[in-house]
Order: sequence, then C-alpha cells, then structure tokens
Amino acid sequence: MHAFDVLGDPVRRRILELLAEGEQPAGTVGATVQREFGISQPAVSQHLKVLREHGFATVRAQGTRRLYAVDPGPLRELDEWLAGFRRFWTPPLAALATELARGRRERRLREGNSEERKTP
Repeated sequence: MHAFDVLGDPVRRRILELLAEGEQPAGTVGATVQREFGISQPAVSQHLKVLREHGFATVRAQGTRRLYAVDPGPLRELDEWLAGFRRFWTPPLAALATELARGRRERRLREGNSEERKTP
C-alpha cells in the first residue's frame, strides 16, 4: 500500500492528527474517532493497525494500555516527495502573505492617522 493510500482515508488522517498532539492511549484515540466518524471500536483498531503496519504510527505497551504515537519517518518521505511540487503553491502563498501584511500596515496607518486627528 502506498503512503497516499494509507493517508487517503479520512479516519486515518484524523488519527494521525490526534497522535501529532503526542502519544495517546488507544482508548482515547478510539473514543474520539468513534464519536466523530460513528464507527465501531474494531474499525478504529483496524485503522490503527494499518497505520502501524505501514510505519506511520508506533505502539508501546504500558501495563494493559497501548500507547500510540506518530512515527515521522514516512511523513518525512512524503514531505521529500512533495518538495518537487512546492513551486506550485509557495509563490502564491508568499504573495498572499505579502498582501496580508500590506493590508495590516495600511490599516495601522489609517488608525494612527484617525487617532492623530482626534488629539487636540
């Protein structure tokens, strides 16, 4: 299974988002995913298994609990692959950041000028 096949499923993407916050017990992840997606605990377990088997998540036992965490290796590989496509969105995003900064600056200047007019 290719990395995009693994991450193509919204449940698995959500699980990774949860795990990105830090190591979490399977029960906590399961409860959140069950509530948000309306799926069963065995279905959540299968998604965790896919993430684990394809290297996106690690699991360690702590007594009777299973603690899951993100394994960044496959995500770094995806990031490297995506690097060849960043040229399509980096310049537009940089231009957007410039326009937003310009708008904030102009707003501050307008607000500063209106304050100066109010001062006797």
